Amino acid sequence: MRGRTLKEYIAEQMKDPEFKKGWDDLDPEFAVLEAMIKAREKSGITQAELARRMGTTQSVISRLEHGAFSKATLETIKKIADALDMRLVIKMQPKKPTTA
Repeated sequence: MRGRTLKEYIAEQMKDPEFKKGWDDLDPEFAVLEAMIKAREKSGITQAELARRMGTTQSVISRLEHGAFSKATLETIKKIADALDMRLVIKMQPKKPTTA
């Protein structure tokens, strides 16, 4: 018998409305986290270099990139963008698409 993959487990859990709501509520955090990691990697900057530019430690960057990002303040996110020589853009959109 083969174990389930993480994708299979998540798909099964998504059938639970409470789990799905919690998962969906984390979408903004996941999007910012993914954007930060992609920007850092595209710039060819290591976690250690990003940390140096921000005046923090590599372990802080690692924790942010591994899920502690939801605890990051807007100030921290702005520091990350500055350290990556990027402009932070935040926009609000309707939760549900409007139909014509």
